Amino acid sequence: MQIQLEQAKQIAELETKVAFQEHAIEELNQALVEQQFMLEKMQLQLRHLAAKLKDLQPSNIASQAEETPPPHY
Repeated sequence: MQIQLEQAKQIAELETKVAFQEHAIEELNQALVEQQFMLEKMQLQLRHLAAKLKDLQPSNIASQAEETPPPHY
């Protein structure tokens, strides 16, 4: 009788641990889904920013500064 009680206690403990692990796995999965969504959003923003930077023309001031050496030379 004592052995059955001990086994029942061990089974209950294992069931509790499994339930905790299943919950933890679900939380980790949800965090992973959210991070993937954020990563895809950032990649899209980065592509958009790179396209904008590529389309920018250098300003006249920047091109003049490159052509004229500073007065101390």
